[in-house]
Amino acid sequence: MKKRLLYTLVLAGSLTGGAGCTKNFLDTKIDTNATPETIITDRATLYTFANAFYAALPYGFNALDNNLFAAATDEVQQTQASGNALVFNQGTLNPNSNPDANAYRNLYEGIRAANYYLDYSANWRNFIALYRDTVADVTNYEKDKLFVGWYRAEAHVARAYYYSELIKRFGGVPLITQTLDKATNRYVAKSTYEQVVDFIVAEVDTYRDSLQVNWKTSSYTDQDGRFTKGVALAIKARVLLHAASPLHNPNSEAAKWQKAAAAARDVMTTTGLGYALYTGGYGAYFAGGNAPAANETILAIRRPADNNPEVNNYPIATPGGNSGLTPSHNLVADYEYIGMPDAADPYKNRDPRLAASIVTNGSTWNGRVIDQSPGGRDDQARSNSSRTGYYLRKFLTDQLNLTQGGTAQHNWVLMRYAEVLLNYAEAMNEAYGPDALPTGYTVTARQALKMVRDRASNALPAITTTSIPDFRKAVKHERRIELAFEDFRYWDLLRWKEAETVLNQPIQGVRVSKNANGSYTYQVVNVATRTFRAPAMYYYPFSQAEVVNSKGALEQNTGY
Repeated sequence: MKKRLLYTLVLAGSLTGGAGCTKNFLDTKIDTNATPETIITDRATLYTFANAFYAALPYGFNALDNNLFAAATDEVQQTQASGNALVFNQGTLNPNSNPDANAYRNLYEGIRAANYYLDYSANWRNFIALYRDTVADVTNYEKDKLFVGWYRAEAHVARAYYYSELIKRFGGVPLITQTLDKATNRYVAKSTYEQVVDFIVAEVDTYRDSLQVNWKTSSYTDQDGRFTKGVALAIKARVLLHAASPLHNPNSEAAKWQKAAAAARDVMTTTGLGYALYTGGYGAYFAGGNAPAANETILAIRRPADNNPEVNNYPIATPGGNSGLTPSHNLVADYEYIGMPDAADPYKNRDPRLAASIVTNGSTWNGRVIDQSPGGRDDQARSNSSRTGYYLRKFLTDQLNLTQGGTAQHNWVLMRYAEVLLNYAEAMNEAYGPDALPTGYTVTARQALKMVRDRASNALPAITTTSIPDFRKAVKHERRIELAFEDFRYWDLLRWKEAETVLNQPIQGVRVSKNANGSYTYQVVNVATRTFRAPAMYYYPFSQAEVVNSKGALEQNTGY
């Protein structure tokens, strides 16, 4: 077996406080002066170190070039002529050049923090009783027992999540389940992709019932945002969907799809989870503080209010905006029509998720009508204007005054119920077909897909196909639209083994002109070329530093 040298990992952050404190576990503070001799008698460290393993959770608004990871896909084109996204766009990903290389270290830091907590709190029942009158202080004592028990289960779920993120990037990786001492050599055998999947599933299955079911409906609503039973089950469902997909299941073994379907079903049917699609509007779900409070949200990363997404992605003609990521016509063209197309306005009568996600010419944004025709305020000839004829709307707050320092809440949703329904529809179709209802199931693939589409608009065309291949296309289309810009597209194309086709196509946009009567004309044009090197880029390369430090023990991924 191949071995590799792991990074020296450190605790990434923590929160101070006990079970009764208000929730601020997303703060990243740690007492750097603490030593084993001083912390062993400090009961608060059972909370401090517990929250450290949350610090490595990704925040998608700064994933690539301080913006969305969508720039690595066919969803958008960057306005700036240079940037790290070009490494993906031009197919130059290599062991010395990977804009996402830090993910390897960050994810292992999260794993080490979880391992450390499990090791440190192994004797937690005696620990929480130390130097306390458990009778006089019975209320806090019982609360500590609850919280530390939950935290230990959460540490197992954290390991499962971080490993799921590692294997979707690198394939097989070292499986570390104990804290590694900094003074020892950290050569660990590289486990296979399948072995890590099995580990993730085992973590979830073993500890799912030791987790809080739903913080929103518990006596500790201020802890909402920590891992729950629903998070654990959603991790399992996502991992098994990836494991059943063509990249990892080239022979399309039905049993793998059946496992993925069953795992998604568990998220939908487990008592107490209470997930449901948000009914306040697709665009509104992503605005302000709506997502964390919504029953659709399984896990969201919260941060203090800021304006970085708006500064990065408002049109250049809006004071303070930099155009940033401009959606591709490749994506816009995939939004379905509701009713008849309008020859005078190609964006009229479309799936309402288009207007909720993308700023099109002639639409109102930031209190004005976007006019990208020659001489218009948003003239495409203007320096740093949109290269595609579109601007990003999803996630952004309308009419935020950037010149006056206006801010808004931005929550990165890592998991939501719509994804679970789409995972279920895909797995059920592959395992049983669009309309089959095996024993133990109450929803067909078609019904799950319809739930997502009906939330967008019940006027969308019905999906009537009865063939597995055609229904597969419908599910893939729905993921492209429903999950746009949410960091699913790149990984979907990889797992479907479609990246070599889709990501070798040019990025398209439109050139806007205005007619004498004030109407617009749109010409579809190619704005950028794309290159995806197959089969190498279906996995990330391990960094050259890792290979060198392993003294030859680390075998690089194929193609690098």
